Amino acid sequence: MVTRKYDLVARMRELGADDPEGWAESELREDSPQEARWLVLRGIWRDIDGWTVDTIAAVPAAQRAVAAGADPADVAQAMRSAAYEAAYGVLSRVDEGYDPEAPTDAPGWSLVEIRFDESDEGTPSGRVVGGLHESILTADPSGREGADLWQ
Repeated sequence: MVTRKYDLVARMRELGADDPEGWAESELREDSPQEARWLVLRGIWRDIDGWTVDTIAAVPAAQRAVAAGADPADVAQAMRSAAYEAAYGVLSRVDEGYDPEAPTDAPGWSLVEIRFDESDEGTPSGRVVGGLHESILTADPSGREGADLWQ
């Protein structure tokens, strides 16, 4: 069990979790690194939602699409959808933990929570940050669980 010097429900609320009590209860009951999971998912959604009418201007292919008559909002939406699909694919691969097409003695991988002390020294807690692909839609900060990505 991880020791922390703060109230987990208050922290999850501060971090913008949709159900801070639920995330905290799950962490405490299951000894699952839900705070770390939330931080990963929150960061990914910031990247997904970073594609806006303003930011697509930095992408030459998007510029060409708009110049050819595409609605900039549609191009931004398409890029958000592509960002979501890429994130989901990467999270699925990370959660899988191994390459099923690799030899059986090939290495696998794991994303593990790191806890920091007062000197900012990070130490692995040993708790695996898993199930990320299962929770990405529920972490959508809009509360729509990604529904707007396919409109």
